[in-house]
Amino acid sequence: MDFELTAEQRKLRHETIEFARRELGADLEKVEQDGRFSAADWARCADFGVLGWPVPGEYGGSGFDPVTTMVALEALGYGCRDNGLVFAVNNHLWGCVIYLLLHGSEEQKSRFLEPMCAGRLIGAHALSEPDAGSDVLSMSTTARRDGDDYVLRGTKCFVSNGPVADVFVVLARTGDEADSAQDGLSAFLVTADLPGVRTVRELAKLGLRSTPMGVVEFDDVVVPAANLLGRAGAGYAIFTATIEWERSFMFGSQVGVMERLLETCLEHARSRRQFGRPIGSFQAVAHQIADMKIRLELARLILYRVAWLKREGRFALLDSTIAKIFVSESLVQTAMAAVDVHGARGYLTDHGVERELRDALGGPIFAGTSSVQRGILAELLGLTGALSGQFDDRG
Repeated sequence: MDFELTAEQRKLRHETIEFARRELGADLEKVEQDGRFSAADWARCADFGVLGWPVPGEYGGSGFDPVTTMVALEALGYGCRDNGLVFAVNNHLWGCVIYLLLHGSEEQKSRFLEPMCAGRLIGAHALSEPDAGSDVLSMSTTARRDGDDYVLRGTKCFVSNGPVADVFVVLARTGDEADSAQDGLSAFLVTADLPGVRTVRELAKLGLRSTPMGVVEFDDVVVPAANLLGRAGAGYAIFTATIEWERSFMFGSQVGVMERLLETCLEHARSRRQFGRPIGSFQAVAHQIADMKIRLELARLILYRVAWLKREGRFALLDSTIAKIFVSESLVQTAMAAVDVHGARGYLTDHGVERELRDALGGPIFAGTSSVQRGILAELLGLTGALSGQFDDRG
């Protein structure tokens, strides 16, 4: 096992950090206060190539392999203070682009991927519903076949990027009552310009405020059959085969945030003095920072293992499930410790540490809650019935 980055990966990491520090998040405080998506920073990400990192060159991307992509995502999270912008990028890549890349037809890839890499189209994943979140198979959104089209009807909620998205990956029920729950779902590419697609409400959030989130309605939307991903009835198989990318690569940037918080706390612990000495000399502070380092290195290892598995074309549901739980919960612990290390300054909005905690708190919830992930992990370990058999190990 070789844990060293290649010369090209080290160069990419350095250039990405420099780009993020120089170009992104300049008006973060205002953007965060207003809960506003920064179209200018999105365009800068597109120009740098961020929105096409895992996409092959023939579709307008950079063609990075999974390990190199993970390196770049970590660097982006480290260099960019606007965690909401990075979260929007991750939703675009791992909630939409990856579905096209893995399951789209050549026509679909040619039509959508180049403008998505160039930032002209913003992607989103419309999955959750008011009464169906973790229980994917109970969704009620339907897509009824009508000649050469499907008629899509339903409501999706908690759609990250939803209010600004141009194209959605939508899961809907296409089967009848005779079909099994898993065989009754299909996946569609739905463009926001189709009649009947509308964001009916934008949702205010505790953190990640520069990622817009909304409730999106599909009111008898006529979707061409050519926009079906894969075959009819394959939606659940597509979802389970693709979700491991979201539940790992989306968290690569969080490792970068953990490193940034560690360095911030080290600097503060060395410069802040109490009782005649730096607070870092007190065991209560030093041990918290030591634990930050432990969590950082272990989080990086599990994520890079998933990236290596995907580079080798191997199944990674178990590893990505572990990664999702550990990285998201580790960032929360690190952010809470950072507030504690900074004391009153950590609680004030002027210093930005409290924002890091608010942003981190969403991690154990989105892309599948930690409780659900532990149920999936239990099933993968052979404890049948932990999630009523809803999740399987198909790749």
